[in-house]
Amino acid sequence: MLVPTGLLYILLHTAGLLPALIAVIGWSVGTVTIRWITGRHLPGTLLVCTGAMVARASVSLALSSALIYFVQPVIASVFMAALFLGSALLGRPITMRLARDFVHLPAHLHSHPGLRRVFMQTAALWGLGRLVDAGMSLGFLHIGLDAALLSRGVLSGVLTVVMVGVCALWGIRALRRMPDVTFNFGRKSTPAPAATPALAAA
Repeated sequence: MLVPTGLLYILLHTAGLLPALIAVIGWSVGTVTIRWITGRHLPGTLLVCTGAMVARASVSLALSSALIYFVQPVIASVFMAALFLGSALLGRPITMRLARDFVHLPAHLHSHPGLRRVFMQTAALWGLGRLVDAGMSLGFLHIGLDAALLSRGVLSGVLTVVMVGVCALWGIRALRRMPDVTFNFGRKSTPAPAATPALAAA
């Protein structure tokens, strides 16, 4: 995110909107292409972020508007906030589904009410974080394009890292308070005796 934002800032003030947006698209596509040609791993997050950035720049290029480049992420943040908050309110937290991509959860934990409540809480936290991001972006955009570049290129990334930490700490703290769940880091869970059944999450 930092390099395309830097290119956009420099070229927008020196060469104009068209070269700036072309540079963003070129850098984004070039990064993925070089990694693919050299046989390096292409993380899903890299592909998603690159695709989103190229789409934003392409739409802005087609409409010849720098404003569109900064408004699109605001709309996306509002949509994500609605998705996460809505899933929490409906009792079907999207965070529970996303967690399965990163952490192995034993099958008997999928219906555990306490664990579902934790995922509902983290979904609500993440949704609120997206609303803060949207509000911050709109506020900086109101100040000017330079401020909007700072917001999207730096502050949004910092906010995302902070919210990841907040959600992780909140989840770990809540899990440790559950008497029937054992939370282990990097250790295989051992079955509990039949007389005192326990749920284990590794």
